[in-house]
Amino acid sequence: MDNTTEVKKENGSNRMKHKALLDMIYVALFAAVICVCSLISINIGEVPITLQTFAVCAAAAMLGWKRGTLSVVIYILLGAVGLPVFAGGSGGFGIIAGSTGGYIVGFIFTALIVGFAADKFNRKIVALVVSMVVGILVCYAFGTPWFMFVTNMDLVTSLGYCVIPFLIPDAVKIAVATVLINRLSKVVKI
Repeated sequence: MDNTTEVKKENGSNRMKHKALLDMIYVALFAAVICVCSLISINIGEVPITLQTFAVCAAAAMLGWKRGTLSVVIYILLGAVGLPVFAGGSGGFGIIAGSTGGYIVGFIFTALIVGFAADKFNRKIVALVVSMVVGILVCYAFGTPWFMFVTNMDLVTSLGYCVIPFLIPDAVKIAVATVLINRLSKVVKI
């Protein structure tokens, strides 16, 4: 093996290490963003309005399905072990097992859907909007039956608590996340 081949292998190895380090930094950064956004909370009843869904959609749209979903899983694990990163500064496995836990679990699937669309369609605006709408609907689909089971409420009452008040705020979050990621992805190459 000559010296040139050895240098190329070393440079390739260094690039892989650099990329892996950047991936870890981005995943940690977006997990932190989700933590901070969950603390921004407006209590309107059983389920507060937070910026969690905004941050989950933004993380997945920016990082793609693998890294975006990983950042969401890290966020959930941080909360599960007791760090106060869930809505209103709460934490612990009891929150996940509680009435809003299905929405927290639903974030994983939201991230998968949005991240997959971001990867597949190169962060095109229409793809981001559609995937965020579908992702949040899937989050509702996980969270609402969970809420119904834990609280023993009927479907209509649960929709009144957990879905209807969130439709307009979530539409605004989708619009802001889409514009932000569209602009950010032109400046930051992840």
